[in-house]
Amino acid sequence: MCIGIPMLVERVDGFTAACSADGEVHTVDMALVQDAAPGDWVLVFLGAARHKLDAEEARLIREALVALSAAMDGRLDESAFADLIGREPELPAHLQEARAAGRMEA
Repeated sequence: MCIGIPMLVERVDGFTAACSADGEVHTVDMALVQDAAPGDWVLVFLGAARHKLDAEEARLIREALVALSAAMDGRLDESAFADLIGREPELPAHLQEARAAGRMEA
């Protein structure tokens, strides 16, 4: 499994950039996101930026990753998943269609 990490672009040098996340600076391949500039957020998979994020999107992803890490460590705080508590999860529309067509188990 590959997890995208939001990183802040600090410095760009051609097709690479110095990007920071959680107090660490990483060299990131920027070939797919050539319009990124210092101060932009990018989503990084395996050392390569895939697309730009706005600050709110980056914040939400970072919060989700913190909650995932807490859950994996047995430190789950249910407030991290407040939007899921007290309701049944819904399938995305394309999976609802597959279920209705009998291509997927209930």
